Amino acid sequence: MLELVKEPWPWYIAGPLIGLTVPALLLMGNKSFGISSSLRHICAACLPANISFFAYNWKKETWNLLFVFGIFLGGIIASNFLLNPSEIIVNPHLKNELAGYGITDYSNLVPTQFMSFESLFTLRGFIIMVVGGFLVGFGTRYAGGCTSGHAIMGLSNLQWPSLVATICFMIGGFLMANLILPVILSL
Repeated sequence: MLELVKEPWPWYIAGPLIGLTVPALLLMGNKSFGISSSLRHICAACLPANISFFAYNWKKETWNLLFVFGIFLGGIIASNFLLNPSEIIVNPHLKNELAGYGITDYSNLVPTQFMSFESLFTLRGFIIMVVGGFLVGFGTRYAGGCTSGHAIMGLSNLQWPSLVATICFMIGGFLMANLILPVILSL
């Protein structure tokens, strides 16, 4: 049974399981799924200042904080006990392209050549981790939610803003992967 958990699940199993979170949350108390709002809840709990954005009853959203803690805990469990020891399978054409940028280590889910503490102090690592993180945070706040909130919860509730946000997320991802990332990797 443990070997089944260690292997990647096909889309036709993982997708419906993710999709079932929407009706489960709605049935369990009309809750809305999203991850980015948890940061607001944490700030409201830890910084009880007179900032209007954080002045609300964050205790009503404790379930969301527990959900995010569960994701964090699940990541720790998976990285310590459920790792597949074999090398990550990457398309040979992509391997050749990435080798041109100096990326050859596929022992982790993210290549260590540009996602490690040491690479943070390089121009490429700083752009990817710090500038990229800022842009993700800015985009999440500007869009009024993250990809999981809009693409999973918002689309299933037929919300027009979520459709627009999801389309913009996809366009941004395509532009980043195909036009901007190759320039950053060549630095």
